[in-house]
Amino acid sequence: MMEAQHKLQVNLDEEMKRSYLDYAMSVIIGRALPDVRDGFKPVHRRVLWAMYEMGNTHDKP
Repeated sequence: MMEAQHKLQVNLDEEMKRSYLDYAMSVIIGRALPDVRDGFKPVHRRVLWAMYEMGNTHDKP
């Protein structure tokens, strides 16, 4: 049995602008802005954690 299909008509130009803006803001907030707790961006935090796990600390040559 076939269910009823509901289609929503949208303006492609407006939808693309809105979607891109939503995506861009999430990237800026999630990746580009430093965290207020320590000032690190997520990528820098991952690098420092990997270095710590490998034993690369300040007290070793």
